[in-house]
Amino acid sequence: MKSLLLLTILAAFTVAILCYESYESLESHELSPFLNRRYANSFISPQERWRAKAQERVRELRKPAHELNREACEDFGICERYAMLYGYNAAYNRFFRQRRGT
Repeated sequence: MKSLLLLTILAAFTVAILCYESYESLESHELSPFLNRRYANSFISPQERWRAKAQERVRELRKPAHELNREACEDFGICERYAMLYGYNAAYNRFFRQRRGT
């Protein structure tokens, strides 16, 4: 009976030590890591937001050929599975290059 009581006290003490949360263990002292929409939109002005959208459109128009090939292969299930084994370049050549030649 004494050993059971001692073991229970030791287990409770171990749990208390392991579950103790000190201030050093907290990564952030903020209440919530998320921002509401109004505060989040105040970081970027409307002019900067418009400029970012315009730059994104330009990037979409000027994609490299290998990225366009990869996107075409990702949309085709068989090509994507083949790409997992042999790579996107080989998969694109197998499924799309032959069709253009014939």
